Amino acid sequence: MDLLIKNGTIVTATEMYKADIAVKDEKIAAIGTEFNESEFAEVVDADGKLVLPGAIDGHTHLALEFGGTISSDDYFAGTRAAACGGTTTVFDFVNQAHGEKMLDAVKRRDALCSVDAAIDYSFHIGVSDVLSEGMLDSMEEAVEYGIPSFKVFMVYDYGVDDGSFFKVLSKSKEIGALVGVHAENRDVNNFLVEKYLSEGKTEAWWHYMAKNESVEGEADVRAVNLARMAEAPLYIVHLANKMGMEAVTKARTEGYPIFAETCPQYLNFTSEVYKRERGRDFVCSPPIKDQESQDALWNGIANGNVSTIATDHCPFKKSEKDWGITKKDGTPGNFTTIPNGCAGIENMYPYMLSQANEGRLSFSRVVEMCSTNPSKLFGLDHKKGALRVGLDADIVIYDPEKNVTIRNDELHGDTDHTIWEGVELKGYPEATYSRGKLVYKDGEFLGERGKGQLVKCHKLNFKGPQL
Repeated sequence: MDLLIKNGTIVTATEMYKADIAVKDEKIAAIGTEFNESEFAEVVDADGKLVLPGAIDGHTHLALEFGGTISSDDYFAGTRAAACGGTTTVFDFVNQAHGEKMLDAVKRRDALCSVDAAIDYSFHIGVSDVLSEGMLDSMEEAVEYGIPSFKVFMVYDYGVDDGSFFKVLSKSKEIGALVGVHAENRDVNNFLVEKYLSEGKTEAWWHYMAKNESVEGEADVRAVNLARMAEAPLYIVHLANKMGMEAVTKARTEGYPIFAETCPQYLNFTSEVYKRERGRDFVCSPPIKDQESQDALWNGIANGNVSTIATDHCPFKKSEKDWGITKKDGTPGNFTTIPNGCAGIENMYPYMLSQANEGRLSFSRVVEMCSTNPSKLFGLDHKKGALRVGLDADIVIYDPEKNVTIRNDELHGDTDHTIWEGVELKGYPEATYSRGKLVYKDGEFLGERGKGQLVKCHKLNFKGPQL
């Protein structure tokens, strides 16, 4: 046997119990209480600690070209930071080019990722072209390859119209796929942007106002209705508003397979951050909303209608965020020139576990939303998402007594700032194992570039909410 983690409290999506975990050949070989330690190459004492499955971040944007620059964490820096926060699998987005078949897009992106990723990874496909010949049918080829999740945008120039969205939803039902949606009302957003700029309103606050609660909420409601019409499952990414949360809750209550993801930034901050001196650092889409929306999201977590937590990790450096004040060519900028996105890949699991440690939710609920549910939703529960015999030995040892104040200079990404600066956490991951190999310990990254593997996912079949 390769590794024994003994005396810890195992946390699953449904229970907590004392037991030891044996690891052999990258897999969990056994769980019990009476092992012969002499049979193991390494023994780790986790007395007083929690033993958790590694988190699965279902929403990241690594090395993403956006707004005239590229997100500051490449596939190595991003996966390194993830490992140091207890995340052992990430899903990145492949943005389909016009006329590019879905599987070709995946293989193009995987060529970049495979040589750099320090932990395991998979992809969602960002759909932009379903009207060119063969594009819609090429979704099935990607599903058969092991990439059964797709994403459409209802906003931006490359967003799809409702008819194309409906076609993607209808196709997904036929082929065992799940469609995610970035839901914002494009026409209203564009109108408000023009209005505010014409009035000389250029600061970060007006980014939030142009993408306010109703701009997102209306699109959430419309997306849910389109999915119901298509009788297809739907995954709403980075849900940030009360209206959308209510639409998800209603649909799930009525038996529809509608799933919501939210992000830690929406749970910890409110739109007041856009009034700060460096409010531009918080610019992301959808933007962080008001207190009423934050309360609705926490209620969704409590009642089970938020299915997953992810990060939408897409960091940019301060100098790039400053383009909202002065563009890189020296001309005046405005809120539309601020690259959209924030760092969070290293903070997700620690933040949610800290909230559990403070009693806001259970540790099991955190494991459910950050690991077990993503594995089920995206089709990798045959390999990851739980501490179960036969699954990959993606394991986190968590010290509930270790208090940490987040400082960017102690994080492991390539970004020069974090919106989480100064946030205090109760408890923190002590060690992370990726397929049984120690990749993080007590603040130090111990993994290797290129050791991550592409995880092939199985087809999906959702008949109702189920999770």
